[in-house]
Amino acid sequence: MSDNKTTESAESNTPKPPSIFKQALTVNRKPFPWVKAFSAGVSAALPVLIGLWLGNFAYGLIAGMGGFTYLYTFNIPYAQRAKKLFFVVLGMTFVAWLGTVAAPYPLAVSILIGLIGAVAVFIFGALKIIGPSAIFFVLVFAMTTGMPIQPELAFLRASLVFLGGTLSWIIAMIGWFFEPHGPETTVVKRVFLELAALLDSIGTEKFHEARHRVMSVLKEAEETLAAGYISWREDNFFKRLYVLNDHANVIFLYILEHFSKKSAPMPPELGDAVREIAYSMDRKKKQATPKRILQPNDMDESVAALFVAVFDADAVMNEPNSKIEQVIEISKPSYKGVFLGAFDKSSIVFISAVRFGVITMIAAIFAYQFELERSYWVPLSCVAVMSGATIVSTFHRAIQRALGTMMGIVIAGLILAAHPTGYMIIFFILLLTFITELFIVKNYGLAALFFTPNALLMAESTNPGTFSFNYFASARIIDVVIGIAIGLIGVWLVGRRSASSLLPHVITKTIRSQGQCLFILFTNQGAGFYAPDSRELLKMRTNLFHAQTLYSTAAGEIPVKPSVLEYYWPVLFSIEHLAYLLENCSKNPVRPILSDSTLAQLLYVFETMANAANRKLPPPLKVIPEIQQFSSIQKAVIRLQKSMRKA
Repeated sequence: MSDNKTTESAESNTPKPPSIFKQALTVNRKPFPWVKAFSAGVSAALPVLIGLWLGNFAYGLIAGMGGFTYLYTFNIPYAQRAKKLFFVVLGMTFVAWLGTVAAPYPLAVSILIGLIGAVAVFIFGALKIIGPSAIFFVLVFAMTTGMPIQPELAFLRASLVFLGGTLSWIIAMIGWFFEPHGPETTVVKRVFLELAALLDSIGTEKFHEARHRVMSVLKEAEETLAAGYISWREDNFFKRLYVLNDHANVIFLYILEHFSKKSAPMPPELGDAVREIAYSMDRKKKQATPKRILQPNDMDESVAALFVAVFDADAVMNEPNSKIEQVIEISKPSYKGVFLGAFDKSSIVFISAVRFGVITMIAAIFAYQFELERSYWVPLSCVAVMSGATIVSTFHRAIQRALGTMMGIVIAGLILAAHPTGYMIIFFILLLTFITELFIVKNYGLAALFFTPNALLMAESTNPGTFSFNYFASARIIDVVIGIAIGLIGVWLVGRRSASSLLPHVITKTIRSQGQCLFILFTNQGAGFYAPDSRELLKMRTNLFHAQTLYSTAAGEIPVKPSVLEYYWPVLFSIEHLAYLLENCSKNPVRPILSDSTLAQLLYVFETMANAANRKLPPPLKVIPEIQQFSSIQKAVIRLQKSMRKA
């Protein structure tokens, strides 16, 4: 009885989560990205300045739209950054050409603006590309449709946008000359820091959380190294990072095998030694003396073996390049396979892209049908709102967009009322872009406060004419309110329950695909079979990505279903752990061939769990056969089975 009262008391004292309005106004504590913000400002303003110097300010403003390319720059390997930004430049160029050609036909503009948004959302979602997704492609398309209607200038405008985008590409790639493998080094360093935290957490309640963080960062490191790998360019430092990450995987798997159930803490020297490897990556450049970590006097055989593995990893940082002879084997899924997987009817990426396109199209048709002044601001506001990843974040965006844009419109009106020209416009573009990128990491509303006047300044400067502050402010505010309303209504009607309703089906598919992976890994598939590139592994990766995305989306639905989230969280965690082990197993060429009876039992277990997940029922406990040399996989299957019973 007392326990029940304690529980009730604890629940009553639990603070209520802040309201959506308060959450939307929260400013996070991320550091200001000073370098990126300044570079973004230069990318936007420099083409305009060049245009002014060459005697054609209007052309400079059009080229400045290509400067939006820099806003897609993130801390990813330069090899991947170069390709990503190049295609962003091509995309910006194409939509500028398309907007100029389609401008005389409002219905065509409405349809195309939805298609552009849908395609961009789909590509960014399928390829898991971080960045502002569709918004700047839609913005460039919309701004070119709002220019004086001259379809014959389509090639010229597109070429100017291309030149501005190319300049942004160059600015974004300058860091390669100073630190060509900066992003890869950062993520591998994080791997060893998280490994050290995991070693410190052994024997404590923090172990499971630390294990999950290590698994996530190891996956991120693998993807980052794959993105940064250039097959035709031999790079010794990159090879050293690759070997270090391999050692980290070996250490992590050893910890899982031998210390998952250990109740006593590990010697602190282990965590210190692993942490020292992370710090040595910075010291390698500075040629500083490494700190020496001594082994404890008393330790058992398993701890001693772990020290050997750690010191082997440490040796990689000090060996000469000639001794780093490991062959790099990078497995990358084909674009065809990725896009086909994203086209699946249960893919939230595909569903989100279709929803995004249709609602944007409706907003554009509405705006053009009522012949609103600068009609494109309605779909633009709609796009900005729908860029939130979940329903909750969409409401956050709506609040932030409304407040930030309305105040931003006032700022824009005051700037335009002063009739700025030439260098003054360039200064404002530089300043407003700089402040926007500075605050985008803090709060989208703060960024909208400065991005709005920046976009309006560029748009209005390409359409010279008489200016009335009252008319301008009222027209833009009406456009923004209509766009936000359409975006919210559309997302609420179309997508508020889509994720949670799809989750059981996708979890079921993921478990089944893991059973198929296990089957092909432990059977004879013939000569020339390379497991990491198999269809079964690709299918498991795709299903797992869909499941993770659906879970995150379901967590942000309104109203949220706690029962669904509580049931699937431990299940999804166990599935991710098993997927990690299967991925690592696929890279090991020495795998046992299991007997037909063992395989039959394993497949039966996976099918039993899949059916239980689909019906949200606890599966019956089945005997999991032993898998020689891969007992961690057997333990992970047992853990998955138990997690579904506890859920």
